[in-house]
Amino acid sequence: MRHKCETIEIGTHTCILHSEENAKFFLIQPVDSHDTEELEQQITYIEKNTQLPFVHLAIRISKWNAELTPWTAPPVFGKIPFGDGASNTLLYIKEQLLPEINSRYPLNTHKSNTLLGGYSLAGLFALWAAYQPDIPFKGIASASPSAWYTGWLDYAETHQPQVEHAYLSLGDKEEKTKTKLMKTISKDILRQEQLLKEKGVNCKMEWNEGNHFQDNGVRIAKGFLWLMQQ
Repeated sequence: MRHKCETIEIGTHTCILHSEENAKFFLIQPVDSHDTEELEQQITYIEKNTQLPFVHLAIRISKWNAELTPWTAPPVFGKIPFGDGASNTLLYIKEQLLPEINSRYPLNTHKSNTLLGGYSLAGLFALWAAYQPDIPFKGIASASPSAWYTGWLDYAETHQPQVEHAYLSLGDKEEKTKTKLMKTISKDILRQEQLLKEKGVNCKMEWNEGNHFQDNGVRIAKGFLWLMQQ
């Protein structure tokens, strides 16, 4: 691995930083414990498939159901409902994370070289962020996103995306679930793809083999790689 890895505190979050000199891209990704376990594989996959130098910033999210969703919704698993903390997480990225990175690296972060990605609920967060005003991202990678989230497609249909590029992906077995709300995920993500393209976004949709819990790191790596090539 050609990247230096370190864990640092930036503002209100712990971040895992994979960095190399002369970075051309800044890849930002909210992560949970499972994503963290896959980070080494993910970074290695990106390295093997591009010579473009980059910095990857993994933001540890402690309250997954609260910090990544844009509005409240009933719980799907267990008793923990979804919260409305997505706006605070985006504000953290804009006001704490990016200024700190700007102070560490000579290549200033700006919209043309800053990319946001996420898996599962973090993928939904990336989608939601793509529709917000004054975002610092040229593109987003949304792997196996929770596009089934209550009210999400209604939101996407009535708002204009603010990014130039969007990468979507899904496992071909993800809709085979006992959870009724998630059974529509294939239809939901295809509708999301259609909406992005209709509103002028350069969008790629990719299907992967397997269910929701398979090859997470590689799947999000593919998304970042595609964005870096646009």
